[in-house]
Amino acid sequence: METKHPKIILTGDRPTGKLHVGHYVGSLRQRVALQNSGEYEAVFIMIADAQALTDNADNPEKIRQSIIDVALDYLSVGLDPAVTTMFVQSQIPELAELTIYYMNLVTVSRVQRNPTVKAEIVQRNFETTMPVGFFVYPISQASDITAFKATTVPVGEDQLPMIEQTREIVRSFNGTYGEVLVEPDALIPESEACKRLPGTDGKAKMSKSLGNCIYLSDPPEEVKKKVMSMFTDPGHLRVEDPGCVEGNAVFTYLDAFCRQEQFAKYLPEYADLDALKAHYRRGGLGDVKIKKFLINVMEEELAPIRARRREYEKDIRKVYRILEDGCRRAQAAAADTLRDVKAAMKINYFEDEELIQSHVDRYQG
Repeated sequence: METKHPKIILTGDRPTGKLHVGHYVGSLRQRVALQNSGEYEAVFIMIADAQALTDNADNPEKIRQSIIDVALDYLSVGLDPAVTTMFVQSQIPELAELTIYYMNLVTVSRVQRNPTVKAEIVQRNFETTMPVGFFVYPISQASDITAFKATTVPVGEDQLPMIEQTREIVRSFNGTYGEVLVEPDALIPESEACKRLPGTDGKAKMSKSLGNCIYLSDPPEEVKKKVMSMFTDPGHLRVEDPGCVEGNAVFTYLDAFCRQEQFAKYLPEYADLDALKAHYRRGGLGDVKIKKFLINVMEEELAPIRARRREYEKDIRKVYRILEDGCRRAQAAAADTLRDVKAAMKINYFEDEELIQSHVDRYQG
């Protein structure tokens, strides 16, 4: 009979700068909904600084400065520290110890076959200069997930191979040492627009290095400027020309952000987004008009986020206390799992009274 485990979430982000709207529609908005659903016994959200250092070891200051920005973004979107445990990865030493034990359960060739690792090696030009820490980060990620006995890991589709690797490690460990670890399931966004929001330049990925991001903390005038310069349909040269919606970043953003009631408020001549798309496809609808609509839509979404951020920025020491408290709670949970792991592996030498007594009997008996 399958064991029923308490429903627990583990997810997180690498602190390499402020978070953007791609993070928001891809994960942050979903995390807030999951937090508020009441379905989960615990929610752990990790600022993955140790993982970020695997390819930023020569620039730790970048990671160090970004931790507070990520924490502010978490709080500003509505993550509640009374419900959600926010913590910093490097401050939980149990995670590193679990990683060492799991390394013995995974072959080098298995990590090399991981599609996510292969793609990121190419992306970072790591073919001949890859740090060992980066190579084994799927194993580190498995320790992050299993340390909190997470049943649910919200991820993008590109991270599914990482979750499968974690599941393999769990099965290997439990098969070797006994049923200790929990096998997690991935939770991916349902909406296509939320799976991968493109950059403002229409590129497939929103990226800080490409300068095509709209950040959650961007002021209204910056958002307006970025939306007005956004990629649309290069073949839509005149208002009367038929336009293409597919691959058009403005419409992808509307898919991700706009709500039915916003049409009555800002574009009453259209019943819904389908009607707006139909007009664009047949021609007679200019890019400026839909961009102005998108600006209003995004302002409704981002204004309360900015307002909450401003409140937290007034007391940064409080934000640090929230993270410290989260680290204490996370460490307590991880320590429980590590204790169970070491007992199963029979390396809890000083807590194993049976082992100690057997040696007493052998040498003193």
